[in-house]
Parts: sequence; C-alpha cells; structure tokens
Amino acid sequence: MSTEDGEPGEEVDANLFEQDRGLSSICTGEQDTVMQHISAIGFDLFETLILVQNLRREEAVGRLTQSLKSSGLAIADDAFLPVYRAAARRFMAAAHHDGKETHNRFWISAALQELGHDVQPDDPRIALAVEVYFAAFVEYATPIPGTVEMLAALKGKYRLGLLSNLTHAPAALRIIDKLGMAPFFDAVLVSGQLGYRKPHPRVFLALLDQLGSPKEQTVFVGDNLEVDVHGAQQVGIQPIWMTYVQGQKALETLGLADPPPPTTPSVPTITNWQDFLTLLDMP
Repeated sequence: MSTEDGEPGEEVDANLFEQDRGLSSICTGEQDTVMQHISAIGFDLFETLILVQNLRREEAVGRLTQSLKSSGLAIADDAFLPVYRAAARRFMAAAHHDGKETHNRFWISAALQELGHDVQPDDPRIALAVEVYFAAFVEYATPIPGTVEMLAALKGKYRLGLLSNLTHAPAALRIIDKLGMAPFFDAVLVSGQLGYRKPHPRVFLALLDQLGSPKEQTVFVGDNLEVDVHGAQQVGIQPIWMTYVQGQKALETLGLADPPPPTTPSVPTITNWQDFLTLLDMP
C-alpha cells in the first residue's frame, strides 16, 4: 500500500493493554470460555485478509499523473510528484490526528492548485485519476493464503464484518468482490464511507451496530497494533493480532527458516488462519 492510503505504524503503550481485565483474560487461562461466547468477528482488510503484491507506489502514482495529463492538464512529473506527495502527507497527518477521514481528491487538487491549475476536488478529471490510481490496487490485490477458506468455514457460525481504513471506499468493495470475499460479510464498513478512520471509536461502534452484536461477544482481527488492536480494545472489543505479514517480511529480510517471534502485546496473536481457527476451537 502507498503511504497515503496505509495505516500508521506507531507502537502502542503497553499499559493500554491492561486497562480491561475482561479483555486480557483470554491470555490468562480463560481463552476457551471467552471464545465460546463469541458471536461476531470483525476483520481489517489490508495485510490482514489481503496483500497488494508487486505494486510499487511509483506505478500507481504514475498511472494517476498520466491520467491527469490525458485529461489535458499540463503537468511535469518532476514538478508534480514532490508537491503531490507533500500534500498527501499533510492531509493524512491531519486525518491521523483527529480521526476524520480524508480523500485523495483533496490533495490532488491542492497539488494542482499549488502548480497554478485551478482544479477543484470535485473536478471530473480528478475523479477519473483517482479511479485509475486505485485500479492498480484492485489489480494487484491477492488473498493471504487460506483467507477465503477461513471465511467460508466461519460463515453461518458467526456474523462477519469488514472494517477497513481506505480513503476511496469503492476500491475496497471492488477488491473483496474480485477476490470472492464479498458474500461472506454481513457488514462492510470503509473509512472513506464512514468519514472517520480507525482507531477512532466511532468506526468500531459502527461495526458493532452493523453486526448487531454486543462488544463482549465480538472480536476484531487486524495486523496493526495502534489502529486495529488498540482501536478495538478502547471500545471493549477483544482484539486479535494477525502477524502473517510481519513473519513473511522477516523471512524475506533475514532468510530464516522460521521468523523470529514478534514483540507480543497482551492479546491473542496468530500468524496464519489455522491459528485463528484453533483459537475458535474449530477443526
């Protein structure tokens, strides 16, 4: 994922994980009891259920700039790209700070205006460029191994929800449709639709509302400690940390036969979907 569409990677203060004895009980010998009462499961999307493999950010942004040029905007890559990236960082920093979601059209417009083009965020040329940009992510998206099979095994036994941080919601919807995941979900929520992004409490409360499940009977699975784990925990949802991607990166970087164990917070941690099914006491 590109920087402007990803999730922040800050570490979470370890003290946050001990705020609720009920949440930490799953790691202290009460795991079976807690999981037996689960009726709903929420999932993050990127690097939890899917990967965007082999897509370099330069390619996606290159498609965007080419679209703008094809729409008649006279821009040079060496002038546009630094201004575009700086604008993206400003808008995303504000979104991370207050939890309110932004959208690519705002920073594309800001960059163009800085270069002397009077193009507003709702201009159809920007809308087309955004679609072209995100088409690359849809094209390169692939499931983490075992994801579709895991969702199929859970469907009908639990209510399943998707909660993703993505500025452009239609892209997330197209990805899960393309990969055959859409029919498994009882609720699909994307920050670009909600107006807020994880870890803001509003989005997790919206997930509970859409799933129709109390927080005590819901778990949320995600790869990001701050956004997914802390975000779920602060509203009383049991988080589960998915570390598949971290493990794969360790293998690629270090060439190890087995990845080193990550620094583990006081929440259940899984490295693959078989671990998760075992946690749920499913074969």
